[in-house]
Amino acid sequence: MTPSLSAEENRMYNKMWHQTQEALGALLDKEPQKMIEPQRNQVFIFQTLATFYVKYVQIFRNLENVYDQFVHPQKRILIRKVLDGVMGRILELKNEMVELELTEFHYFDDILQDLKLAPQQLDIPIPKYFLKEKLEVIKGREKILAQILADSGIDTSDMKYPVKSIPFDEAVKLIQVAERARQGRLRALFMKQIYLQEYRAKQSKMLGKKVTDTWAAALRIQKVWRRFHQCKETEKLREEEMIFLGMNPPPLFNEVSATVIQAEKVDRLRNEVQIKHEEDYREALVTIKNDLKLIEGVDIKENLQDQIRHWFIECRNLTGTFPDYPDVEEGGSAIIFSDKTIQQVIEDIIANQEEEEKNKKKKKKKEKQPKKAKKQKKGTKEKNKEEDEKWKMSPSLFLPAMKEGCNAYKEIWMKKDESWNFSQDYDPELIKEEKRKELQSEIRIQVDELMRQELKNLKLAVDRERERPVKAGKKKDKKKGKKGKKKEKKAKKDKDLTADRTIESLYKELVEEGLLIQALKVNLSDYIGEYSYLGTTLRQVSIEPMPSLLDVRQLITLYGIWPLGSAAVHEKAPLVKSLLLAGPSGVGKKMLVHAICTETGANLFNLSSSNIAGKYPGKNGLQMMLHAVFKVARQLQPSVVWIEDTEKTFYKKVPNAEKMNEPKRLKKHLPQILKLLKPDDRILIVGTTRRPFDAELQSFCKVYQKIILVPRPDYASRYVLWKQIIERNGGVLTSALNVSCLAKVTDGFTQGHIVKVVKDVLTDQRIRRQIHKPLTAVEFITAITSMNPVYKEEEESFKNWYAKTPLGKKRALAITGGSTEKAKDKGKRK
Repeated sequence: MTPSLSAEENRMYNKMWHQTQEALGALLDKEPQKMIEPQRNQVFIFQTLATFYVKYVQIFRNLENVYDQFVHPQKRILIRKVLDGVMGRILELKNEMVELELTEFHYFDDILQDLKLAPQQLDIPIPKYFLKEKLEVIKGREKILAQILADSGIDTSDMKYPVKSIPFDEAVKLIQVAERARQGRLRALFMKQIYLQEYRAKQSKMLGKKVTDTWAAALRIQKVWRRFHQCKETEKLREEEMIFLGMNPPPLFNEVSATVIQAEKVDRLRNEVQIKHEEDYREALVTIKNDLKLIEGVDIKENLQDQIRHWFIECRNLTGTFPDYPDVEEGGSAIIFSDKTIQQVIEDIIANQEEEEKNKKKKKKKEKQPKKAKKQKKGTKEKNKEEDEKWKMSPSLFLPAMKEGCNAYKEIWMKKDESWNFSQDYDPELIKEEKRKELQSEIRIQVDELMRQELKNLKLAVDRERERPVKAGKKKDKKKGKKGKKKEKKAKKDKDLTADRTIESLYKELVEEGLLIQALKVNLSDYIGEYSYLGTTLRQVSIEPMPSLLDVRQLITLYGIWPLGSAAVHEKAPLVKSLLLAGPSGVGKKMLVHAICTETGANLFNLSSSNIAGKYPGKNGLQMMLHAVFKVARQLQPSVVWIEDTEKTFYKKVPNAEKMNEPKRLKKHLPQILKLLKPDDRILIVGTTRRPFDAELQSFCKVYQKIILVPRPDYASRYVLWKQIIERNGGVLTSALNVSCLAKVTDGFTQGHIVKVVKDVLTDQRIRRQIHKPLTAVEFITAITSMNPVYKEEEESFKNWYAKTPLGKKRALAITGGSTEKAKDKGKRK
């Protein structure tokens, strides 16, 4: 262990891990108790679900931090297993809350208050290992993509910043205007100098004589200086007071300190140590196994043979015949001797004989009492109906993995003395235990083959039994025939249209056709937003609030980034195959799509109607295009298939201007594609739309499983946006700039508007002049007046459209007084 990775840090993160594991263990003990009992009170159910959700989020935040900081390879394997389980459980609880409240957005003000947590602690982080573990693969893929784009002559810089061409006459006029303005400025400067000269000459003539009263002059200078000095002192005291109260940031707040630089160095060093320890651990797995095979292999083989022979003799003594040896498919002798002694195996044989006798007696009794059973069935049906009315939590697929991880922690790491392992390298004893089991199972397969033959010889020698050939029945042949036909049909449907082509050639073709594009480097943290502080209050008054930007960001993490980033989570968690982002232009829908790809290292395929127009014409061409896209997407998963302006694919009526582009080409194929996507396929279809009202609602909602409304920013989000975007573009925040005023005045303007205005105002020249002339709100307000905001009417139209979606209808019915069960039934019928 290097000096920079100190023992104190190691102790600190070990302590955090132990505390988090204790909290997780307590939560796992509580959860089954509360969830087994059926409940009817919807408020109580939501409170319990939300409490578990918030607690799991806190556990996840701590575990993710610990996993990133630990360098011990075996600890990291266990934490990773628990981490995936916690992620999956959070997604399951989120799914339960959506089904209960019939909305994608939830507010936990009361729970945060009870648990004494800040709203910022609800923010769901993205695990760093999503990118760390496949960094080399992503870099290699980016190089190949850049090379293909360079060879094909497609310049990515032109794609990012397109240059608009203007007519020659307009260009001449622009140059003339600029030149005349320059000449006017020079003329004005020259006239100002002449005016100042004349003014000085007049002043000297009027005064004539020199001022004789030097005392009065000194007094006047003193007054001016004292006033200036006192103003500066007062400003300084006021600034110190604001910093003390926490209203203003301290000086040099935005500058990178020496501690931050040191922390970054330690971070890089820790990553190097993690990689080294993992490599050493992989090598140790091979070497320790080989050593065990040489030293203990022969003894293990002899012990297994003696154990199985003893079983033969005991069975012969108890039953009078030799036992049937288990097949390879069943697991061989491992089924009989899995963590059992020979005496326990003998007891099991006796118990099985007794059970068989009891089962025979029960069958005779059932034949005598058929009438009583029918009466009992009627009674049980009525009870089942009553139980169905009560809410019950669906079984979890991640709780067993978490419990297994907690048990492993208690058995191995809870009280383990690690004073000898200062460098936090692998533990060889743990590897020996693990590999000993592996070696035993490998040797058992060889022993089983030998003992099967030995058992045959014993049967021939003692009982004079011979194996009888099994006659294949006609029924089995018929079943096989039917299965064969089904397989043939499936094979025809799943026929590989590009069997003769490599993935590399298909990848290159898709890049050249512009269907596989380079994702912009945008992090999800760049999508700036604030928590909705009025959500709970509005819902108490039966008003459905518009979601905040932080809520949208959380949903993107839960539905998009987590499942794509972790294969273990994607396989077992509630499957989200498609996602729709609906909102006015400028709210960051495109940015969110690129952020999903950046955070997970996913490929980005663009199947927008404008992008596929004229490419792969005809039915066969379209089939070939979709086959190639999804074949490459599966092979190089995770992948995101993006459909921009997706309402065009589901137009109610295609405008005459767009008929040539055939925007509805994908309409029939998208539902079929979604059916073919399996839990193993980490592929997400993301649609973005500015005008969802132009699409056929029924077919639209069939394709998109989750619909997320992306709103215009509220006051809190606008306040944070203005501050951060001004600072990121080189602006300095002073008392002269009233950010609160800017946030209030720009109500209705989107993130796109704010970013454009800040970039327009903060030119290089204006940034240099900030020292002498600080920024003011007026500069930004004058620049934004020429833009059109998102009016409330447009926002209401989005809310009204969402109310017509299946989930929106159920939510509206639940708010107006109908029960959630009725809402669910209504949604199912439609």
